[in-house]
Amino acid sequence: MLYLDNAATTPVRPEVLEAMMPYLTQWFGNPSSHHTVGEAAAGALADARARVARVLGMRASDVVFTSGGTEANNLAVKGIGIGAWQASGRRHVVTTPIEHESILESAVYLSRVHGFEVTHLAVDRFARVDPDAAAAALRDDTALLSLGYANNEVGTIQDVAAIAAVARERGVPVHIDAVQAAGWLPLSAAELGVDAISLAGHKVGAPKGTGVLAVRGRVPLEPLMHGGGQERGRRSGTEDVAGAVGVATALELAEADRSEASARVTAIRDRFVARVLATVPSAELTGDPVHRLPGTASFTFAGTSGEAVLLELERRGVVSSSGSACAAGSDEPSHVLLAMGVDPEVARTAVRFTFPHWLGQPLDAVADAVAASVAAVGSSG
Repeated sequence: MLYLDNAATTPVRPEVLEAMMPYLTQWFGNPSSHHTVGEAAAGALADARARVARVLGMRASDVVFTSGGTEANNLAVKGIGIGAWQASGRRHVVTTPIEHESILESAVYLSRVHGFEVTHLAVDRFARVDPDAAAAALRDDTALLSLGYANNEVGTIQDVAAIAAVARERGVPVHIDAVQAAGWLPLSAAELGVDAISLAGHKVGAPKGTGVLAVRGRVPLEPLMHGGGQERGRRSGTEDVAGAVGVATALELAEADRSEASARVTAIRDRFVARVLATVPSAELTGDPVHRLPGTASFTFAGTSGEAVLLELERRGVVSSSGSACAAGSDEPSHVLLAMGVDPEVARTAVRFTFPHWLGQPLDAVADAVAASVAAVGSSG
């Protein structure tokens, strides 16, 4: 079985599991405890925080460990939004209609509960945001601009640096959801010009239930979790030391081979895309053909059922998905594809292939399986 749903989750890397084990067994203490076992855990937590900060080009004190990308996005949108409102009375948030549900629903919460106004920037047919449109949407009362660095369904990469530059001119903090970008794209906050970055460990070889929100200390942040004041008061609760070590290790490993892996997988992806488009008459590539993640190839197959194609593919030994795993089970067409102007019925035929960083072989056999699966679904219909 060939697993090509790595945007949903990845296996834990052996090096990550090895790094975590001492903090699940021998040095399992509570990092707030003042004894040898607790102090060993606290030291490992501080070291993990510093290692994550180095990958992001931020301060160790900026790093908040979370339970994953969803919590990180919630903390960013709600926490920075409410923090800005409390500090300066700002109650306006700018985002896009193609974001992960954790951003979109957090913005809905701010509107419903706290009276925020929310502006959704339009995207083009490739899911790209125009930096000029972002500049035009910013107001004197804008508390936050939040967007995905790379889209989780179609893989389109945003011009974050250009968008952040216009926000910086207006004094508006910028948060990016870099959950899908980690391991593929540069993550330097200074080079991108952003104030907050969300990450999820399980996208880069760490366990599920691990994540990061890095937010610059100058940005007011209202916590969502209250209690003992851990994470400098920004997320109370006993820290997952082993998880933090796992995230730090996975990020370092992904960053170390990022350039080589991106170039290698891009070449394999482009060959795969070309073969699918050449052999499947109904295939349409979704997302930007150039500004896209190396490991993402997503298509629609008009006249078929995306779910039926997936079942045929799995019968042929290929596991992929129809889009975001967080929306699995929904009968509604992808909100991302709809925002890109894709017809709702065509959007229901979407299939996404997402590749691991270690992919090394051409996917000609997979492309042939796609053609056979689409043909089988079409003939059965």
